[in-house]
Amino acid sequence: MNTIKNMNSIKTKLFCLITWVMAMTAAHLTAQTFTVLHNFAADSNYGPNSGGAGPLGGLISSGNTLYGTTEFGGPSSEGTVFAVNADGTDFTSPFSFDGDSDENAAYPFDGLILSGNTFYGTQGGAGTTSGGVFAVNTNGTGFTNVYNFTPALAPSYTNSDGAFPYGEVLLLGNTLYGTTPEGGTSGNGTVFAVNTDGTGFTNLHSFTATNSDGVNSDGAYAYEGLVSSGNTLYGTAYLGGGGGTGTVFAVNTDGTGFTTLYSFAAAIGTEGGDGTNSDGANPLGRLILSGDTLYGTAHSGGSSGAGTVFALNTNGTGFTTLHSFAAGSGTYPHFTNSEGGYPYAGLILLGSTLYGAAQSGGSGGSGTVLALNTKGTGFTTLHSFAGLSGSEGNGGYGANSGGAYPDSVLIISGNTLFGTADYGGSLGNGTLFSVSLPTPPPLTITASGTNVILTWPPGVNGYSTAGYALQSATNLASPAAWTSVVPTPVVVNGQLTVTNPVSGTQQFYRLSQ
Repeated sequence: MNTIKNMNSIKTKLFCLITWVMAMTAAHLTAQTFTVLHNFAADSNYGPNSGGAGPLGGLISSGNTLYGTTEFGGPSSEGTVFAVNADGTDFTSPFSFDGDSDENAAYPFDGLILSGNTFYGTQGGAGTTSGGVFAVNTNGTGFTNVYNFTPALAPSYTNSDGAFPYGEVLLLGNTLYGTTPEGGTSGNGTVFAVNTDGTGFTNLHSFTATNSDGVNSDGAYAYEGLVSSGNTLYGTAYLGGGGGTGTVFAVNTDGTGFTTLYSFAAAIGTEGGDGTNSDGANPLGRLILSGDTLYGTAHSGGSSGAGTVFALNTNGTGFTTLHSFAAGSGTYPHFTNSEGGYPYAGLILLGSTLYGAAQSGGSGGSGTVLALNTKGTGFTTLHSFAGLSGSEGNGGYGANSGGAYPDSVLIISGNTLFGTADYGGSLGNGTLFSVSLPTPPPLTITASGTNVILTWPPGVNGYSTAGYALQSATNLASPAAWTSVVPTPVVVNGQLTVTNPVSGTQQFYRLSQ
C-alpha cells in the first residue's frame, strides 16, 4: 500500500507523497505468478551431472544475479556453487566440489553468505571427515577450507569442536559464527566461531547429553544458522530441552551467557506427524529477528502435528503460536492439505508479513509457499507444488512441472520472492523458482483550493482494485487507527476519485482491503 499525508497547510499547499514501503497484508495476496527459472539437470541416483542436483540451501542475490548451492551433482556428484540471472538466464556452476582434490570438502547442505567477492559456506565432508567451513570466490577460483572439523566417529560422534555443519554461517566483522548438529563433548552439537582466515576457532557451546527420554537443559542437534543482535547470538536446536522436542537459545559471541529461551513441549511421535501439542516441535529453520521479537518455524507438533509458526521475545517471554498447520490426508512426507505442513526452512519478513515455505502438504503434497501476518492472521497459500510422478532423478522421487519439497529460506527482491525446491521439476533434481506478488494500486494526492483530491486507477499491472477502500489515520504510531473515508469514490477521467476538505488534524491516507 502507498501511504500519503495531508500536511494540512492551506497557505503553502504542502501535500507530500511519502515514499513509505508498506507491505500488503497476507490476506490481500492474490493473483501471484509462479515461474520456474531453472530445472536442475538429470542424473542417476545422485550421480554426476552438469549443473548440480538437490538445491537444499537458500539463495543470495547480488545485483541481478542469484547464487546458491546444490547438495549433489556436478562432475564429482558432490555438489556445486551455482549462479543464475534473476530471470533464469545464463545458469552457470562456477565451482564444483570434489572431495578428492578439495581436502575432502563435499556436499554443501545450506546456502552461502557473500562478503566482497568471496562466498563463505559450510560443507558436510567426504569419507570419514566431519565437514567444515569453506571460502570460494564468486568466479569459482580460490577455494579454501577455512576450517575442518575433527573426526567424530560412530557411535558417540564426540569431539572437541563439532561435526557436520548444516546451516549457513553468520559473518560479524571478520568472524564467522555457526552451529553443528553433531560432535562436541556429548555428540549433540556445538555453537562455534572462527575467523575468516581460519584462525581463532572457538567452541562457544557444546550441547549437553540427553537422558533416555531425549531431555536435557539446553537442546541438541542445532541444524540451522544463527541471527544476532549486538553481542548476542540466537538459534534453534532440533531436539532436547525440557520436552525433548527442541529449544530456542541465546549465547554471547564470546561464549558466555548461554540461555535456553524456550523449550518446546513434548509431542510423542512427531516425526510421523501424529504427535500434537500447543506450540510445535523440532524447530529446523533459522530464526529471524525484528525489534525484540524472534520469529521461527517448528517442523512438527502443533494442533495437527504438521508444525507451527511461532514468535518469541528475545528475553524468552511472550511465546506465541502464530499458526498451526492444518491436518490433512496421508503421512509425512506424502501429506496433502490446503496450506502445507512440516516447514523445514525459516521465514523472511517484509513490513508486517512473514513469508516462508512448507516442505510438504498443499494440494499436491509437495509443499507450499505461504504468507501470514506477524499477528498470526491472514494465512495465505501463495503456491502449492504439484505432485510427483515417475522415478527419474534424485533417488527416485520423481518429476513434476514446478519442483517439490522446498527446504530453504526464501529471499525477496522488489515485488518477487525467489526460492529453491530440493526435488521435482522436469528432470527430478529440483528447481529454482520465483513468485511474483501483486502490485498494489498507486494512490496520488493533489491540492485543489481548500480540498485534497485522492485518485487511483481501477487496476494496475493486471491487479484489480475491487474490494479496496480509502482509509485515513491521524498518525502512524502503532497501532494506527485507520477509518474508512467518505464519500465513496467516483470515476473521473478514468481514475477512482475522492475529494476531501482540508480541515482539522493532519491525515494520512492509504488503500486497504
